[in-house]
Amino acid sequence: MIREYITSDYHGYERRDFTFAGHRGTVIFPENAREDRPWVWRAEFLGAFDTVDVELLRRGWHLVTYSISNMFGSPAAVDMMKKFYDFIVPAYGLSEKCDIFGFSRGGLYAFNFTCAHPACVSVLYLDAPVMDMRDWPCDERYASGFDYEECPKQYGMTRAEFLSAEHLQPVDRTDELMKTGVPVLLIAGGADKTVVYRRNGRRIADALFSAGYDYLEIVKPDCDHHPHSIEDPAPAADYIEKHRI
Repeated sequence: MIREYITSDYHGYERRDFTFAGHRGTVIFPENAREDRPWVWRAEFLGAFDTVDVELLRRGWHLVTYSISNMFGSPAAVDMMKKFYDFIVPAYGLSEKCDIFGFSRGGLYAFNFTCAHPACVSVLYLDAPVMDMRDWPCDERYASGFDYEECPKQYGMTRAEFLSAEHLQPVDRTDELMKTGVPVLLIAGGADKTVVYRRNGRRIADALFSAGYDYLEIVKPDCDHHPHSIEDPAPAADYIEKHRI
């Protein structure tokens, strides 16, 4: 039971922020919620490039986030996400299946949660996602940054152990993803110089395509890492709505 929260406005919709297990949780309410109570789980960066989020709010989805940044989708982060999921679904009467959004590094949280708990996910939406941490943030070109040092620590490994670990990076776990049966929406910039598409999202898409898996890929050929998402959210929102289970 939530005993205290702060109410504010999000694009004209009611927003409630509260604390769960020491971290901020957020629920944003549609004006007219659907009877099946679908919800978007924004794994990172609530409010950033949120055209699809807002469109689904308009269509009756709730929008939820849980702020556990700088954990890079580690096993500990996924455990925290499941505890939050187990709380938020009955607390707000939400559907047992969320549509989880993984933008940039948020892709690690979304991908790993989907693989660990596929019964909790209706659609996995990845947007310019980090799918190989050896490319970002652990490539030498980022050696001066906080993320370069912190990422392996979150997995309980030295840098050398992290770089050589098998079946750790999402790009090496596409078979695991496909076993879930969860449909995948992938949007990315083909000219992304930060999270290089051919080393990350493209490798996921190629595996899904080869297997005849249910997915939708939207590539913006000349787009860098930003802006995320798409100006017209209809193709993405339509795919998510079509695949509600």
